Amino acid sequence: MGQIIGRGWLAGWVAVTLAVAGCAPMPAPVAPPVAQAPIQGPALPAPSAPHAATPDGAARSFVQVMRRMEPAVRQDCLTRRTAPISCDFIFVVDDRPGLEPNAFQTVDRNGRPVVGFTLSLIAQTRNPDEIAFVVGHEAAHHILNHLDRKSGAATAAAVVLGSLASAYGGDTSAIARAQEIGASVGARYYSKEWELEADYLGAIITMNAGYDPINGSGLFQRIPDPGNHVLGTHPARAQRLAQVRRAVADVQAGRVR
Repeated sequence: MGQIIGRGWLAGWVAVTLAVAGCAPMPAPVAPPVAQAPIQGPALPAPSAPHAATPDGAARSFVQVMRRMEPAVRQDCLTRRTAPISCDFIFVVDDRPGLEPNAFQTVDRNGRPVVGFTLSLIAQTRNPDEIAFVVGHEAAHHILNHLDRKSGAATAAAVVLGSLASAYGGDTSAIARAQEIGASVGARYYSKEWELEADYLGAIITMNAGYDPINGSGLFQRIPDPGNHVLGTHPARAQRLAQVRRAVADVQAGRVR
């Protein structure tokens, strides 16, 4: 009997003790905050080795680069396109002799984006990174819808200047000339901004394909610097090099992918 009472008393004492303790709970230990590691993006690929300093060496390098750039361009197009464009790109080489080093963008009759390069431009490159960066830059113009935006800017400026010429009593030829000037100015007005946008995205595409866009942008060092002319179509060299470095820094810091 005593054993049973003792157990009951002990149980009651424990219950009261717990109840009293519940009125003034001891603060639970606070775990120290866990430091969050900053999100890191991929490392910058190692610079590629120079290809043979001949047109044939550059052409062989171009073929090899395109095997990696084509899927990278398609993937980035599907992820980043700003308009419902086709991501089934066509890449062409204009091998006619005597053409200036150049690259261009257009669309075919079915609306597929076309990126073209002259053979002289390819021959001017010194390594696969430079080829990859040019490809990424030109593809970026399509992905960012610059062709349609350029056409819209040219049309709007042509309408404005044509209307002004008409309002000031210009004849048919004066109005046509004003429209022509307006289209040219309108197309150029945003061209520097668009070139920098294409440099930025082109650098990201180049990195995603496993090439070094900073090494690739070395091509800028060997082409004439357009400076900072008001109606120039391309920004100054220093701006473009800085834009490529900015894109690389953003990818490495995890700000963009």
